[in-house]
Amino acid sequence: MLNIKVIEGEIEKFQADVIVVNLFEGVKNPGGATGSVDTSLENIISELIEGGEFSGKLGENLLLHTYDKLPSKRVLVVGLGKSENFSPKVIRNVSAQTSRYLRGLKVKKIASIAHGVGIGGHEVEYCAEEIAQGLLVGLYRYDQFVKKSEVIIEEFTIVEKDSSKIPLLQKGINQGQAIAEGVIFARDLVNTPGNHMTPTILSERAQEMAEKNNLSMEILNENQCAEKSMGAYLSVSRGSFEEAKFIVIEYRGNPDKSEYNLAFIGKSVTFDTGGISLKPAADMSRMKSDMAGGASVLGAINAIALLKPKINILAILPATENMPGSKATKPGDIVISMNGKSIEVENTDAEGRLTLADAVSYVIERNVENIIDVATLTGAMHMALGNVRGGLFGNNQDLMELVIKASEQAGEKFWQMPMDEEYKDFNKSDVADIKNTGGRLAGAITAAHFIGEFAAEVPWVHMDIAGMAMTEKDSGYFTKGSTGFPVCTLVKLALSME
Repeated sequence: MLNIKVIEGEIEKFQADVIVVNLFEGVKNPGGATGSVDTSLENIISELIEGGEFSGKLGENLLLHTYDKLPSKRVLVVGLGKSENFSPKVIRNVSAQTSRYLRGLKVKKIASIAHGVGIGGHEVEYCAEEIAQGLLVGLYRYDQFVKKSEVIIEEFTIVEKDSSKIPLLQKGINQGQAIAEGVIFARDLVNTPGNHMTPTILSERAQEMAEKNNLSMEILNENQCAEKSMGAYLSVSRGSFEEAKFIVIEYRGNPDKSEYNLAFIGKSVTFDTGGISLKPAADMSRMKSDMAGGASVLGAINAIALLKPKINILAILPATENMPGSKATKPGDIVISMNGKSIEVENTDAEGRLTLADAVSYVIERNVENIIDVATLTGAMHMALGNVRGGLFGNNQDLMELVIKASEQAGEKFWQMPMDEEYKDFNKSDVADIKNTGGRLAGAITAAHFIGEFAAEVPWVHMDIAGMAMTEKDSGYFTKGSTGFPVCTLVKLALSME
């Protein structure tokens, strides 16, 4: 991973391939570091602003050659947009877009001011964290099966004139690098094709991460899951040649406490055909992403292990494939879950909630205080909120408020959805305690209520990220493919509960 340095100095005196400064939209006479660079360049930035060639709009770039007026060969002025709309998320997105733009110019050595630290008015540490995340995650490419020929940025330095801010900048960079590592880990897992990311391979990648961070881990095979009566979870894997793997990871930042502050459960269907209720062929290749919830949990635990908050977390990935086959679960079958509830499987393509049901029952037995599950659960969620927000559902408003605050700090958008009791009736079965689909109406809500039946009285929040797990284009912090959503929110939640 690219190393980011922080040094004391003046950006206009630093030697790099490119130095990066910024400008808010509407500013006519640049100040601060941008003003110093402008003066050194004989006011060319001011002249271009006055001539209407650069305005500082968000996403706008102005690349200038210095012609030996500065130690660096080029200057990039990046637009931050209107000052009233400036936020940490803008810092992250601008940093990401800048890094991709300069990589395209084959730049290897970059120096930059710390966006937001001066007239931006934001906390120094937080600004540095966003710069690190934007830079590192913005440069991400899934290239495991592609010959690598792209120029790599070798050095990135933040230059800060005020020496008192250096320790805070470095602290923020360290935290941003840890979170970025988690996001990139999650993106890699989701982007990997299904034949290279089976439940067994996912469990191996999880084990590598756990061993690297000295975390306790257990992988339950199908026989061990059967001994624990996980009939709902095991019903999903019956049609597949690949064995299911129930992955359990423990992070103990507070060894004096026996309970777990949090359980993170991530839906981990490594490929979802729909089973006997087969999905349409169009876009089925995207179903490698149906383990994005589990990937985000692994990414978050990786970051949390680096940041070391003093809390305890139990992470669960009920990994499986969902395939048609001679032994596959059939529509109309009844399965018995770990907590004894009978479930009518009305549709085998509503499999994720079956895996989560037994995972929730398992963590309750392990003495957890709060449960968060993350899942690409329903197409209904994607239709409702598109690819702008994930959906939040839950049974405890105090925990919900903590999650919402964490998501705001993370710059990841969610929306709390209704959980009226009347929606429970949609899941009623004539032949079992509950059925696994509630029909076409309010599908994301009825799916959440299904999981909630197993959470019972334990505080629980369900994140439906069906519309957020993948993106079709580079945009700000996101690059085409897996997004790593909501690794940042999970990390911020853990840090807030320390």
